[in-house]
Amino acid sequence: MKKKKKNLTTVIFIALLCGAFTGLVLNLWVPEGYFRDTVIVNGIFYVIGQGFIRLMQMLVVPLVFCSLVCGSMAIGDTKRLGRVGVKTIGFYLLTTAVAISVAIFLAGLINPGLGLDLGKIQGTETVIAEKTSIVDTILNIIPTNPLGALAEGEMLPIILFALILGVILAHRGEKADTVSSFFSQFNDIMMDMTMGVMKLAPVGVFCLIARTFAGLGLDAFVPLLKYMFAVFLALAVQGLVVYQVLLKLFTGLSPVKFLKKFAPVMAFAFSTATSNATIPLSIDTLHKKMGVSKKISSFTIPLGATINMDGTAIMQGVAVVFAAQAFHIHLSAADFLTVIATATLASIGTAGVPSVGLITLSMVFNSVGLPVEAIGLIMGIDRILDMTRTAVNITGDAVCTTIVAKQDNAVNVEIFNRKDPLAG
Repeated sequence: MKKKKKNLTTVIFIALLCGAFTGLVLNLWVPEGYFRDTVIVNGIFYVIGQGFIRLMQMLVVPLVFCSLVCGSMAIGDTKRLGRVGVKTIGFYLLTTAVAISVAIFLAGLINPGLGLDLGKIQGTETVIAEKTSIVDTILNIIPTNPLGALAEGEMLPIILFALILGVILAHRGEKADTVSSFFSQFNDIMMDMTMGVMKLAPVGVFCLIARTFAGLGLDAFVPLLKYMFAVFLALAVQGLVVYQVLLKLFTGLSPVKFLKKFAPVMAFAFSTATSNATIPLSIDTLHKKMGVSKKISSFTIPLGATINMDGTAIMQGVAVVFAAQAFHIHLSAADFLTVIATATLASIGTAGVPSVGLITLSMVFNSVGLPVEAIGLIMGIDRILDMTRTAVNITGDAVCTTIVAKQDNAVNVEIFNRKDPLAG
């Protein structure tokens, strides 16, 4: 029998541990000198690690642009979507904005990046973007030159232009088949390129983590643990408090019963770490155990797997605070509003492919002038959090579906309240 191949998540986590161990060995037992510092740490590790970061940055603009055009093409026909579509999309965007706000607030209390000085480790100058007023930030979302925004990597204008383009293509229907087909095929190509780059992630993570720990030694452990705790706490608040309050508020249904009946789906999502794989199980569970009409869930659940990425938004919110503190960069209220807007809109284009959230994280960092080098440290730890994030994502999809269905009288309350959901 052939030996079972380890999945990418496992390999990246192993690379993280090996990188941390290698870095600690270099820091604690290898004497300073030309070979350790110049050849290994600032030579091999730096070149390979930064090369991987540049590959991720290379993907950001075309990947996000094509994903958003395709995503808005799919949901752009508002006449067809009707009342259910508008409510669903609004709910998804609202919960994503709440998720990243919760993450930023909790990270501000926990201060995961304090005590960590990544500036002296990375060996590059920290460039802080010029601060602009809220009014200018809003106006800058509208591109005066879309091609210029694409060339410069100005993501908020790119997101707006992509959304408008996708909606127009959806409205034109068959008349725009050639253009629509181009974006769909190019989006598939970018997804393949993303997966190709992610295959290099173990090597990139090993070098980035090894270089970080070679410079920081054991000092990096406490901030990383605080970062993980902040993300876990924000995910718990979003999944167990925010969603359940919204469910009770808009439907009057019991959050406890909902969680008990949906727990197997959450466990499946946790074990597979992919939202798309849970789509059939989510629809079936909502229908059989909670009485939600499949006419609603068959639309809202796949849509949620495409545009509702609250877990990713939480990771990005905590990561922004972590990186800002680690690089000693002060972020204003306008910066945090920019982060919330960018991560919320970017969530539309981050579903379906593992680790795309980390690639769009560089976009969020760039929007407020944070160095993308911090992603190397976050990436290894993020793989540990990925499964929990997926469970939160699909829970949000199910809560939204239940709320929308209840408001459309498409929930059988007797089935929802039934003690044994499989009885009868």
